[in-house]
Amino acid sequence: MKWGAWVLPFALAISGCASVSEINESLPTMNVISGKKPNEYAQCLTEKLASSRGALQVEPQEKEGVRVIVPQKFSSGPAAVFDIEERSSGSSIKLHERISNVPLRPMDVRNAATACISG
Repeated sequence: MKWGAWVLPFALAISGCASVSEINESLPTMNVISGKKPNEYAQCLTEKLASSRGALQVEPQEKEGVRVIVPQKFSSGPAAVFDIEERSSGSSIKLHERISNVPLRPMDVRNAATACISG
């Protein structure tokens, strides 16, 4: 019971709302290059995160890229934002996470991001 008294306030504190622009202002937690085109990478993310996050929001961006907005697991609002820009031989990917400074955050987004780079 004492353990629950500490976890609930912590969970409520980190579940605050953040907008896409606020998330994008944070430093990227991942900055990589993939051989996949932006739409291929976004499709891979959608497939990998479908069971844990539901529907992702995919928006076209200027410069032949896409932005993928990942919803939070247990509340409304965005949890992460992928900015994917086309390069001559694939794409450049930046991941911004809402609670990037919390070490105990869910790792499904990062795991999907890593798995989709080449696989």
